[in-house]
Amino acid sequence: MAYLNLNDLEIEIAEETIEKLQDLDLDGTYSNDLHHELWNTDYHIIGFVRAEKWISKFTNPFQAMKIIQDYENDNFGETYTDCSSPEKVANMLAYIYGEEVLHRSETLQKVWNKRLDEDIVQEIIMDLKHEYEL
Repeated sequence: MAYLNLNDLEIEIAEETIEKLQDLDLDGTYSNDLHHELWNTDYHIIGFVRAEKWISKFTNPFQAMKIIQDYENDNFGETYTDCSSPEKVANMLAYIYGEEVLHRSETLQKVWNKRLDEDIVQEIIMDLKHEYEL
């Protein structure tokens, strides 16, 4: 089975980030909490089989676990995600790539630690559409 490039995963997460930015009321949210609000307050994937299929669209499970272990070891000094659970692996991948996507917004970087309003959210959306050619 051929695996898609991980760039495809990042593009899917960018599309979902834009959808969430359009759907959620983020007025007053601090910009440095945006990633948490988008990718850590709800599950991206629910269901064992669904999670396995989602992961396999982009990579193999071992590469996914390696990405998670590297990320968590770099950021937290140890691995916390239960890599035996496809749901947890899928949701952590979405979390990691959600962070990467948001880092590509110049607007978000400029307003770090400030409260969001509708205009800023729209600028972030435009940044991401431009960055990912969506």
